[in-house]
Amino acid sequence: MNTSRPVLRRCVACRELFDRSILWRVIRDHRDGVLLDQGMGRSAYLCRRESCLEEAQRRKRLHKALRCQVPDSALEELRSRLNSNKPSVAEAR
Repeated sequence: MNTSRPVLRRCVACRELFDRSILWRVIRDHRDGVLLDQGMGRSAYLCRRESCLEEAQRRKRLHKALRCQVPDSALEELRSRLNSNKPSVAEAR
């Protein structure tokens, strides 16, 4: 009998727990720098809400969680994903 529970992760901006499959994963890889979604290394998770992305950027939550500088290109990629997923933003809650 397999009673697997969802794997929960905390958003670095709003501090709420969510199933990790609906969060964005930002990774600090030891070779390639900061990656999105795939890779091994220190990870931080972020809701797919505009308010959480703005909070993370304003208060440098990803920088602190990953213990490194997060390039603007990674933040812009997340912002473009947010804009392309406008109808499904409410599903993240």
